Amino acid sequence: MSTNATYEALRALKLDGMADVFAELAAQTANSPQDPTQWVAHMVAREKSIRDAKRLQSRLRAARLREPEATMDKVDYMAERTLDRAAFEVLRGTAWIETHRTVLMSGPCGVGKSFLACALGHEACKLDKSVMYFRMPQLFAELASAKQGGTYDRLFGKIKRTDVLILDDWGPDLMTPAQRRDLMEIVDARYERKSTVITSQLPIEKWYDIIADPTLADAILDRLVHQAYRFDLAGVSMRKAPAEEKNDAPSTKPSFGRLLSRPAHPASR
Repeated sequence: MSTNATYEALRALKLDGMADVFAELAAQTANSPQDPTQWVAHMVAREKSIRDAKRLQSRLRAARLREPEATMDKVDYMAERTLDRAAFEVLRGTAWIETHRTVLMSGPCGVGKSFLACALGHEACKLDKSVMYFRMPQLFAELASAKQGGTYDRLFGKIKRTDVLILDDWGPDLMTPAQRRDLMEIVDARYERKSTVITSQLPIEKWYDIIADPTLADAILDRLVHQAYRFDLAGVSMRKAPAEEKNDAPSTKPSFGRLLSRPAHPASR
């Protein structure tokens, strides 16, 4: 097969990365033939890189992260924030996802909970894990709409199967009976099967009151807190920091609590 025919065949097979590097190598080595195995290695590496990038973009679009640009590499570990690098880096990679652990974050408005949750979601997408992001009011609204539209089973199935479910901004409104039942179904279906990340302005100890039903609150929180990674965040809103720094005000950047983790448990039954 001629060089041009090979190039066109690669394009026809939608192997665009391999086609591009094939053309580059053909031009570079016209007068100095290269080992064919090196050609193949370069072509495969380029194709894989392109496919990985496309897969990541597809995962991110499906995740609908509130802050899609948030990444683990952008997390600020400055000393004044007191975020323990080693503690948070435990969540880099897939170990916590493959062991179906939960991550719980609480703290006042503006201290970075959503950014950290989205950074975990972005990292999971990079590692080819499925991610879904919801603000809690949005989740309950979509579930209610799905029930009316006859698509509840489909939506619930997607939530049940996704590798990482991010539920952002839990509270402070009390849950309705329907919301309590929906949350119980989701938590129970995912317990020790998939990973969930939850953020809230309220301390975890207050979540019991928000559920507003002692029996369901016990069942839901027992499953969420069991072997969870917990971040108790503190400090003033990070959104105020630039103005305060401009006015030479004393540093009031948020202080992140220590990560309280328990030993990893075996994969789910």
